[in-house]
Parts: sequence; structure tokens; C-alpha cells
Amino acid sequence: MRYAIISDIHSNLVALNQVLDHIKKRGIKEIICLGDVVGYGPKPIECVELIMENCDICLKGNHDEAMVEGVCFFNPVAKNAIEWTREFLLQSEHPKKDEMWSFLSDLPMTYILDKEYMFVHGSPLDPTMDYILTRDLVIEEKKFEDIFNSFENILFTGHTHLPCVITDSMEAFSIKELGYKYKFQGQKAIINVGSVGQPRDKDPSSCYVEVVDDFVFFHRVPYDCEKVYQEILANPRLDASLGRRLLNGS
Repeated sequence: MRYAIISDIHSNLVALNQVLDHIKKRGIKEIICLGDVVGYGPKPIECVELIMENCDICLKGNHDEAMVEGVCFFNPVAKNAIEWTREFLLQSEHPKKDEMWSFLSDLPMTYILDKEYMFVHGSPLDPTMDYILTRDLVIEEKKFEDIFNSFENILFTGHTHLPCVITDSMEAFSIKELGYKYKFQGQKAIINVGSVGQPRDKDPSSCYVEVVDDFVFFHRVPYDCEKVYQEILANPRLDASLGRRLLNGS
């Protein structure tokens, strides 16, 4: 069993190309995407096309959902970005425009592999919107009990842009603490795979995971953040803060 899991691309083509190249060079043949292909960034069409071409499974994220169904509970910066993304795709003359719209509309919410491994963008409690945050372990213990009761063995998730592992003993570990790898040890675990296009753990490098049998490896892949920053600045519909945060992974 060997596959890559990516998440939260957010229309960052430069980062996605680097990650796909890294995956290819490692000889990984299967890729699962946990959603948020679009939103925030300057290259939504190119990213959707690459995900369609390269991913075996792609799930629906809250930004993908918002683009198709309308915006709910987004801050003004995110709202403006997703509204521009929708307009840009719908007004595009790209030959696969309709196919891309159908692709984003029909993305599944969850995926289960071999009964033991569950994949979701947010959480089993709300696949697109719910956040699984390590800071909530103490104050929302019942929520975490419900989450752990909702899957068989391992849950892979994204959404927070913060890679980590949370075990059913209510312990949380950063990927640095884990030495960038984790071994399935017979206890339930939530594994956040981080973000390709907008990391938020103070490391601007893209993050994705590689699963090899009982091991999960967290890979950091540097990309030209400055180039994407300039692409965002050149788009009057995207807030400059979306570019600045890429420079320091915030």
C-alpha cells in the first residue's frame, strides 16, 4: 500500500506543480486529494485541471463547495476570492470549463479505504466545514470522542492547514515532534496532512503525506512563494494579505 495525500491547494499552481513533481520523482502512482482545490489563489483553472488529471480521488472542501453553491460563513477576504474564482471560471473560454464545473459540483464528501482508513476535508461531523484543532482537545473532549467513534482506525483530514497527529488518547503531536513520520500503532489517530497551497504552521513550504504500509511520511516541498505573491498582487480581486501570508507560512 503506497499513495500520496494532498489537500488545500487553493489555486496555487506553483506549489501544486512542485508537489506533483516531488510525488512523481518518488515513484508514487496514486494520489488522493482532500479538497479545497480552489479559493484564495490566482490560478484556479490550472489547478482544477491538474487535479482532474493527476488525482485518483478528490473530495469536496468548503471552498470548492462555496464556489459551486454560494458563500456561507466566509470572511470578506475569502468571500471576495471565491466569488472572483466563480466568475473567472464561468466567464472562461477554456474548452473544459463545463467539465471542471461538473467535477467541482460532484466531488464526494468522504472516502473510505479498506474499511480502516477514512478521508475527509474537515471532519466526519461536518465534512466540509468542521475544524479539528489541537487547541480544542481539552475544551471540546466530547466532540473528539464523537469524531474518534465515527471512523474505524485512521482519519486523514486537511482544512486547518496545520499538519499534525492526534491520537485517541487525546494527545497531539506536531510533525517536527514526530520527526516527520508516524507509524500506525494499533490506536486510532487523526492525521492532518497539511496544505499544498497555503501552509499555516510558520513553514512556507508545501506539505503533503506519503503513506507506505504502516508508515506516514510528512514531506515539505519548497516553492517560489514570491512568484505567487506577485501573481496575487497583480489581481485586483485578490487581497494582498493572501500573498503576504505565503511568504512566512502564516
